[in-house]
Amino acid sequence: QVQLVESGGGLVQAGGSLSVSCVASGRAFNSYAMGWFCQAPGKERAFVAGITLNGASTYYADSVKGRFTISRDNAKNTVYLQMNNLKPEDTAVYYCAARIGAGIPTMSRSYDYWGQGTQVTVSS
Repeated sequence: QVQLVESGGGLVQAGGSLSVSCVASGRAFNSYAMGWFCQAPGKERAFVAGITLNGASTYYADSVKGRFTISRDNAKNTVYLQMNNLKPEDTAVYYCAARIGAGIPTMSRSYDYWGQGTQVTVSS
């Protein structure tokens, strides 16, 4: 069992930057692949970025490639999402998710644990 708590969301102007974090409680954080998803009002939850157990590999949705960076610090049980050059269409609740085992699936049902989400709002 792992509990995930996101922080760092907020309001930013278009073109700005924001970093969100997710701290995991429980044991064996390095046993979980981690992902970030976002959900805008009226839309389904969508994959944003993922990172493997040891951080060696990452994967991004096309819409955020070159703008967002996912990273993790297994010593701190934390995964990060650095968001640069934000656009109004990035406005959403951002969730971190943990998956037991390897790989970076992009489907939300492949993840076992979820945080409560943090709101990111980008104004034009």
